[in-house]
Formats: sequence, structure tokens, C-alpha cells
Amino acid sequence: MPILPTVSSKPKASSSQRSAPTAGSAAEPNARAGIQSVEVGFVLLDALSQASGALMLRDLAAAAGMSAAKAHRYLVSFQRMGLVIQDPVSTRYDLGPAALRLGLASLSRISAVKLARERMPALLAQTGHVLAIAVWGNQGPTMVHWEEAVQTVPVTLRLGDVMPLLTSATGRCFAAFMGSEGRDAQRVGPMIKAELARFKKLPSSGLPLVDVPQTPQDVQAMLDETRQHGMARVVHSLLPGVGGFCAPVFDAQGRLAMGLVVLGSVVTLDTAWNSAPARALLACAQQLSHDLGHAGGAR
Repeated sequence: MPILPTVSSKPKASSSQRSAPTAGSAAEPNARAGIQSVEVGFVLLDALSQASGALMLRDLAAAAGMSAAKAHRYLVSFQRMGLVIQDPVSTRYDLGPAALRLGLASLSRISAVKLARERMPALLAQTGHVLAIAVWGNQGPTMVHWEEAVQTVPVTLRLGDVMPLLTSATGRCFAAFMGSEGRDAQRVGPMIKAELARFKKLPSSGLPLVDVPQTPQDVQAMLDETRQHGMARVVHSLLPGVGGFCAPVFDAQGRLAMGLVVLGSVVTLDTAWNSAPARALLACAQQLSHDLGHAGGAR
């Protein structure tokens, strides 16, 4: 015989008797009801996603901050759903085929440039200077988005412009973080040599070039400095009086997906490595990398 729900005979409180919602309660406009057990269980999946490989139950439970018995109950359900698999020999747990399908579906729907463009207004408010997005094109680092600012920069750039590798922050970023594999990365070396050769052919003005590498040793020092700071910088090298930074954004495979650029006059743009615009740009790039699935160092 089915069990019917019990109906209380206690009279309901009037609207004047009901207590007001407390701060942080689910009654607040921005709060939404959820299922706590789902949120708790997700901690296990997140721990597996950040691990370098399959984990023993005790290690996975420790990483998730819960007891082994509690973790095991969640893992049994996750195995039934295909989110987790367990090796029958080692008994270690790892992400399953359902988790892979979810990840691939998410990646296929992410447009890196679209995601970056959505962050530009907030970044513009933080930096107050011109912003740009660059990707690697057929000829090299190519500008694909430009965001004007109140404090303009004395540089005329257009969408589709290809930036030099040695005298622009964009080019230096791609030269330093392209990695060592793939067709595009293999093109960087010859392109740098070609730019150095062009510098030697330029007529001498009697004035030394500022912040421009002149030898392969100079180039290597510049690339090392760029990698050390996690982003590229130029001061006076693209044009006199102009400075800028370019921060790398990596995809889930650790490849360079794009560069985020801030440019300005050295009179108004603080070009110190630890300046507020540089920190804001780098933080935005790192968050974008995280949103694209990047979890470690560049390939």
C-alpha cells in the first residue's frame, strides 16, 4: 500500500509572522537552489582532471578532502555513468569516456577570440589604453581585433596587419611562446634571421636602435627575458615614444592560441614589468588560458 505524505494540521504562519530571509539565504535574488551532493562529488572529478594520471582511492580522496569511504560511494555512481573508470589490475581511478565526451564537446564550442573579445571592455577599464588581439596567421602574428581607448596610441595599425617578431611586443610574445613543435614554430627561426638581416641593411642614422636586438645573442636574451616575465614588452622599439605588452593565451594542449596586447605612449603607459596595466593584462591572459582548458606550462 503506498505511503501518502503526512499533512500537518498546524496552521500556516501569516505573511506578517513569517521571518524575513537571512543574509546569504537561498531566498536572495542571486541565490539558486542546488544539489549539494552533486557539488561535493564534482570535487573528485576536478581532482582527477588536475592529476597527472590515474589515482589510488586513498590519494584521490585526500586530494578531494574527503574520507575514502565517502569518495568510494561517489565513484561507484560515476563509474555507472561512465565519468570514471577503474583499472581492474591497479585499482586506480581515472576519467572515463563520458568525461572525455563532455570535454571535447566543450572545447569544440569555444571560440578563443570570441571569448577574448568579451573580456576586452573590463580589461579596457582596468588599463585605460588601447588593446588588441593577435593570432598566428600565414605570415606571422596578425592583428584580428582592436579596442580603442581614451588614451590613444600614436601607432596606425589595421586589422590584418602582421607584426614584426623583434620590434613589437606581439611578435616577441609569439617568438618566445610558440613552442618547439609544429610548422608555425619551425618558421619562427628563419623569420628572426630575416629580420636581423634587414636591420643590418638599414641606413645608419648615427643613433643606436633602442630596445632592438642586433645579434642572435641579443635575440636569445630578449626571448629569455620574455619567458621569465611570462609576457613580452617593448619600449621605443616599434616606434619612438611607444611602449606595450603582449601576454600569451594557451589552449588545452598548451599551444599558443593568441596574444593579448596593450599599447600606449610611454608618457601615459607605465612600462614597468610590474605596472598595473601589465599585471591586469597578464591576469586576463591567464584566466583566458584557464577557460580554454590550459592547466600547465606551454608546450
